[in-house]
Amino acid sequence: MNTRRMFLVAAVCLSAVAPALAADANLGTWKLNVSKSKIPAGAARNNTVVYTAAGDSFKCVVDGEDGVGKPTHNEWTGKFDGKDYALKGDPTADTRAIQMVDAQHYNLTNKKAGKATTTGTITLSADGKTRTLTTKGTDASGKEVVATFVYDRQ
Repeated sequence: MNTRRMFLVAAVCLSAVAPALAADANLGTWKLNVSKSKIPAGAARNNTVVYTAAGDSFKCVVDGEDGVGKPTHNEWTGKFDGKDYALKGDPTADTRAIQMVDAQHYNLTNKKAGKATTTGTITLSADGKTRTLTTKGTDASGKEVVATFVYDRQ
C-alpha cells in the first residue's frame, strides 16, 4: 500500500472515531466541589478526574486522597461499554466497568478479584459544566457507604 493510500485510510478511520469521542461530555478535567458533595467522614475522595481520548477508548486519571488524607492516584483506560477494564493504583479494585446509558448518564462498577466493591452512577448536567458521581459500597467493617461527589468542569 502506498503512502498516500495509507494516509487516506488512517484519515477515514480517525474521522469515524474522533466525532464519537469528541461528543462525549466526560472528556476534560473535573475538580471536586466539596461544598456541593455529600461525602461521609473518613471516605476517600477523588479531587481531580481527567478524561482524555486514548485511541478508540478513554483514559481516566484520578488524583485524590484516602480516608485519612493520604494522596491517591489511579488510572483506567477503557470504553463505556460495560466491560471490565484494568484499574491501576486503587487498592479497593482491580477493574472498572462504565456503561453508557445515554449521553449524560453512565453506570459504574469497580471490582476486586471479580467481586463488585463499588457501584455508582455518573450524571452530566445538560450544560456540560457539572458531573455528579453517586456511589455505593461497603467499608472495611462491612457497613454500607453512600456518597455523592459533585465535580465542576475546569
